[in-house]
Amino acid sequence: MTKSKTFTLFLTALIIFFFCKENNAQGSWTALTHNAPHGNAGVMLLLTDGSVIAVTDSLAPGAGNYWDKLTPDNTGSYVNGTWTTIAPMHYSRYAFSSQVLQDGRVYIAGAEVGTGAANAEMYNPVTNTWTTIVNPQNLRFEEANSMLLPNGKLLQALTNWDYPTSCYIFDPLTETFSLSDSSHLGSTVEASWVLLPDNSILMVDYASTITERFIPSLNIWKADAPVPANADFYGNSVEMGAGFMLPDGRAFILGASGHTAFYTPSGDTANGTWTVGPDIPDTLGTLDAPASMMINGKILFAASPLPFPQNNYYPFNPPTYFFEFDYLTNTFSKTTVAGGLDSLNQASEISHLINLPDGTVLYSQDSSAAYYVYTPTGTPVVSGKPSINSIIQNNCNSFSLTGTLFNGISQGAAFGDDWQMATNYPIVRLSTNNNVYYARTFNWNRTGIQTGTLPDTTLFSLPANVPSGTYSLAVIANGISSDTTTFQYTVCTVGISDFSNDNTISIYPNPFSTYTSIVFNTEQTNSIIKITDVSGNVIKSINFSGKVYNIAKAELSAGIYFVNITDDKNTVINKKIAIE
Repeated sequence: MTKSKTFTLFLTALIIFFFCKENNAQGSWTALTHNAPHGNAGVMLLLTDGSVIAVTDSLAPGAGNYWDKLTPDNTGSYVNGTWTTIAPMHYSRYAFSSQVLQDGRVYIAGAEVGTGAANAEMYNPVTNTWTTIVNPQNLRFEEANSMLLPNGKLLQALTNWDYPTSCYIFDPLTETFSLSDSSHLGSTVEASWVLLPDNSILMVDYASTITERFIPSLNIWKADAPVPANADFYGNSVEMGAGFMLPDGRAFILGASGHTAFYTPSGDTANGTWTVGPDIPDTLGTLDAPASMMINGKILFAASPLPFPQNNYYPFNPPTYFFEFDYLTNTFSKTTVAGGLDSLNQASEISHLINLPDGTVLYSQDSSAAYYVYTPTGTPVVSGKPSINSIIQNNCNSFSLTGTLFNGISQGAAFGDDWQMATNYPIVRLSTNNNVYYARTFNWNRTGIQTGTLPDTTLFSLPANVPSGTYSLAVIANGISSDTTTFQYTVCTVGISDFSNDNTISIYPNPFSTYTSIVFNTEQTNSIIKITDVSGNVIKSINFSGKVYNIAKAELSAGIYFVNITDDKNTVINKKIAIE
């Protein structure tokens, strides 16, 4: 063998060594500096101002009505962040539906444990208040799935065993429920939902290999291709793991059985196709288990030993292990667990994950006030990177941001049917020197994922402590940041006043192609709503005393308009609307 060939082989081996080392590199856990005021009791939700709220076991182990709030420090660090406690819910809950809505409010419904099984309520972060949602049908949501729809409404399942195939539509504008299509082939009980790029929702029916999809444009559930028998997700279990859209356009589902599978969507109402995925190592499964698609595209998830029947019951078994799944190589890499140990002496069902705007993943476990972040290795996937096109100032503290991929390429984190903690919405971050500020986004125009070059918009407002200056501004989806753009901000001392930091009135969708709604988020008396064109001509003037005023496209031509709202105290707010 010549020296040149020997060197070539050595160099090739060296490249392979370093490639494999990087490919198998694992992330690391860091404990938060401060413990939360209460023990965790399930879901964590990312608010649109970058803070996180976590439900607690403040009333009794397993069910609470308090939420603790984590706010990053002035450098943007969640590890060194501070904890506070927000206003309590009206009902205690464990295992319930949850969604962050387009206007920034938080929707909560049902409970498997607690007093809230047949109740829903709404949290307004601006006013720190909860309001009960009227439930005239006495619907029981219990541990139910939910999902935002393209029109801003919400699909809500009923997992009460008496009504296992029923779903309802919740309208955030009117805060009312209406019956949706109930033509399920099987039960929604214990089943996971996965949002696909065409806005349909994929479900594997309870304890079966039958699959179906909800088609929002048709308001129907339709049969889809069955899961291969050798990839049965349920096995000896009535539970199921999480599912995600991957960067390559396939969905990946984790099974309580230890089996996994890939689903390739058709992009329309035709059936998709399934292929068998690799089994989770060491005879483990995701029997109600948290998972997160990290910024590098890998899936971080918890797994526990497979269940075995005991008197017709399939118990959750400790210990819990954590893995990273690499969809590019179809391989699993075991990681340490929070605290640096090999495993946790608990079942996977009491662990929880959520994606943070800084690219890390926040971890909690039931009854513990200690939280951790997991920092992945590698770089963010390019296909998930948002972009910024323009920033327009609407008034003193309201800005319009346009760009692409504000909703990311996946929902971020998932957990079977018991919890929803999606983060596929825009977060705006400003930085200068060592200071970091998060704006509050609201009225984003999309709820879908993997939207490519479709134009995205969101409004954002700044916290009161942001000083005048030049900032680097980025928009973030599921922890993946856009490139920064220069943002010049001057604190407004004169001009248009506002009902409450420009957040007590919302207009969405905006831009709109059919209709938009002016929503008064606080109690209002009489208001005058004036709509003017860009030349200042008054197109419409309305005396209004309700909570929601709708504007139809048929009333106006396509273009830009200004909405001027004056209340009976002569408080004024101006906003822009765009008709496509």
